[in-house]
Amino acid sequence: MKKIISVVLIVMILALSSMIGRAEEPAADKVTGEFAASVLSAYIWRGQELTRHSVVIQPSMTASYKGFTANVWGNLDTDPYSSADGEYSSNFTETDVTLSYSKKFGMVQAGVGYIYYGLSGAAYGGIDLKDSQEVFVSLGLDTILAPTLTVYKEIDHYHQWYATLGISHTFALHEKVGLKLAAQASYLKSEDAATYPEYDGDALATDDEFNNFHDGMISISLPVAVAGHLTITPTATYVFPLSGDAKDEMKGRGLQGTAPSERDGSFLYGGVNLSFTF
Repeated sequence: MKKIISVVLIVMILALSSMIGRAEEPAADKVTGEFAASVLSAYIWRGQELTRHSVVIQPSMTASYKGFTANVWGNLDTDPYSSADGEYSSNFTETDVTLSYSKKFGMVQAGVGYIYYGLSGAAYGGIDLKDSQEVFVSLGLDTILAPTLTVYKEIDHYHQWYATLGISHTFALHEKVGLKLAAQASYLKSEDAATYPEYDGDALATDDEFNNFHDGMISISLPVAVAGHLTITPTATYVFPLSGDAKDEMKGRGLQGTAPSERDGSFLYGGVNLSFTF
């Protein structure tokens, strides 16, 4: 938590410094960033259902300077649930800190980064989650659909590789209204069956490690520039398994209260995002 608090303070200082002195700085040297908050009907992360019949509020702060970016993100669950024993966990279930650097080479955008997942307030499936850390690399193309490949490696507790390939495009419906379509496919390779196992046909954990295509995602959003740097974005997202193994795993990790084999392995959720850029 000391790390999280330190990074939060750094981001806030950078943001305030930018807003106070941006008029005096050369354009290339300005700190840019965003304050944002999403209100969503569910929290689905990498195909895992982390909420049950509750609304989540997800605040975020981002500051960028000459290719370096710091982000602090949180998840507030209005009705947290632990499926194994029905006991409630802390409402503020997660605080993530991301530090990254990216640079453009012609039409290629390359990046590296680090993520700290603060999970001390979360319980999942009746098990208290442990804090986690990841490093990642990304490679994107500044062309049609903006394809981007990102590979994450967990280095702390939940030892696994997770790779995503995403595409997106925004259509201008009006000078202040856009229509953004996005899609993503993923592959997950576990290195530890104890923390990330493969699931069987009854959606029960086995002693094998998961190694297959995982979740797919399709989203549609409608960013509306309401005033100045303020944008409101309604959004809807559909998450679904990309393999039989993924379907069994996404059912087994679900929180909907029925027997694992009877759960739905796909999820549809939505909400609205409010953001202010500087």
